[in-house]
Amino acid sequence: MNVSESLALSQHSINIDSVQKAFGPTIALAGASFKVPQGSVHALLGENGAGKSTLIKIISGMLQPDSGSISILGKEVILRDRQTAHELGIATAFQELTLVKDLTVAANLLMPYEPLNRFGLVRRRKSDEIVRAHLNALGIQDISPRDRVSRLTLPQRQKLEIARAILREPKVLLLDEPTSALSGPDIDWLGDIIEQQKRAGAAVLFISHRLSEVRQFCDEITILRNGKSAGTFGCKEISDEKVIELIIGRSLVAMFPPKTDRRKESARELLGADNLTAGMATDISFSLHSGEIVGVAALQGMGQLDLFRALSGDIAVEKGSIKIGGQRVKLLSPQDAIDSDIGISFIPEERKTEALFLRLDGRFNLTLPILKRYSKFGVPRKDVEDVLLASAFEKVQVTLRAVHSPMSAFSGGNQQKVVIAKWLVTESKIMLLFDPTRGVDVGTKYEIYVLLNQYLEAGGTVLLYSTELDEVLNLCDRVLVMYGGRVVTTVASEGGVISETDVMRAVLGSGGTHCSKTEETASLSTISCPRRP
Repeated sequence: MNVSESLALSQHSINIDSVQKAFGPTIALAGASFKVPQGSVHALLGENGAGKSTLIKIISGMLQPDSGSISILGKEVILRDRQTAHELGIATAFQELTLVKDLTVAANLLMPYEPLNRFGLVRRRKSDEIVRAHLNALGIQDISPRDRVSRLTLPQRQKLEIARAILREPKVLLLDEPTSALSGPDIDWLGDIIEQQKRAGAAVLFISHRLSEVRQFCDEITILRNGKSAGTFGCKEISDEKVIELIIGRSLVAMFPPKTDRRKESARELLGADNLTAGMATDISFSLHSGEIVGVAALQGMGQLDLFRALSGDIAVEKGSIKIGGQRVKLLSPQDAIDSDIGISFIPEERKTEALFLRLDGRFNLTLPILKRYSKFGVPRKDVEDVLLASAFEKVQVTLRAVHSPMSAFSGGNQQKVVIAKWLVTESKIMLLFDPTRGVDVGTKYEIYVLLNQYLEAGGTVLLYSTELDEVLNLCDRVLVMYGGRVVTTVASEGGVISETDVMRAVLGSGGTHCSKTEETASLSTISCPRRP
């Protein structure tokens, strides 16, 4: 290497050169290459399964590449483990949170570098002081160092994951889907954090499926497809359409399938609620009919999660009632909701902790909800099981290898399709979807939208909440808007179009609640206003 090459390389915090990685016959990376200059933000885009997570794990020291090289600050390195990566100034905030829920905030942020006394015991007061000062410096005021992580919300845990990475004063900061659980002010907060890291000279590698945020934060984009680099571009040099085409390997005519009039005039009511009160959800009434998809739009923490949990039997109804086919029912547990005479399926926002057993195979995950239906004398009938599995995986376009493979071996997008397949085999007529495309690439999103249309055309009904307002507006027949735990209005479709302005006005409340500039954009993933007292 000559002097000029060495100088050019030293100006890059990260240099990935022809990195390859295979897991048995599966090739995760097939020669990925890109560079990230010091003090810049570089987006890494690609479909679920394109190799992004594998590459992040390699740079973090969690996996070893089969071939290729990695240089950090101009020096070729071998990242044998996480500690080696930390010593080189690499810190990672993972999408699938790595916090230990049973430990305190302070223990999570400092582990394994907690201050010790001369007897080797943790100095808890000193730990609290360090973490409190760090959280205050980052503008995180609603979390105490002594809070147990299990009691925090998903967005709070996501912010802690990022805060832990920042605490190590990284030279290289890896952010894996950092906004998937964040909303408006929190995304503004992350933007400030990224800008601070740039000014400090750190290189930031930013993984996201949200192009608006990529353009907001990033200087350059590298696109991975099938484990290879499909190109590196300046953010201002390439259109969204071209980015999508490079990601999925084909042009996408539209982001959403066309709406069709699936509901017949005589369509019967499948799910209803009369003055339902449960948790933060208060006095809610609505009706869902066959062939209809109804959206829920709300700022974070407005009672929408408690509404979905109550409808799925996860929390008790305190007042009012749930109706199935016009008849009042009492759901004492999720099993009551799943039973064939009720037929409610619930897809939660956290697939890895609430929807799948990651260490178990597709056979177990898919058939668990309906095990009793095809068992004889308590023993599952494998012949019936095989037919169900083949049909379900074909419908969601997941390889039959998933039948015998642990779910942890699959990308986030394929995991989400398995979650959907699990509930399709139950043949339920009611599906509750809570942010079903979180952390899913654009190609897989479209496949999920098509599956929903097919489900509705077969006579099902869907209640959908999404942090991405575009999904609610483009998929739904009407939208229930929640504010302060109540449904404050219903916005109907006029000529196939739901008014974004009407939805936003109701989402933000009627009293002139102040919102930042980011919060005025057309996405609930970038909206969240403080609740009025």
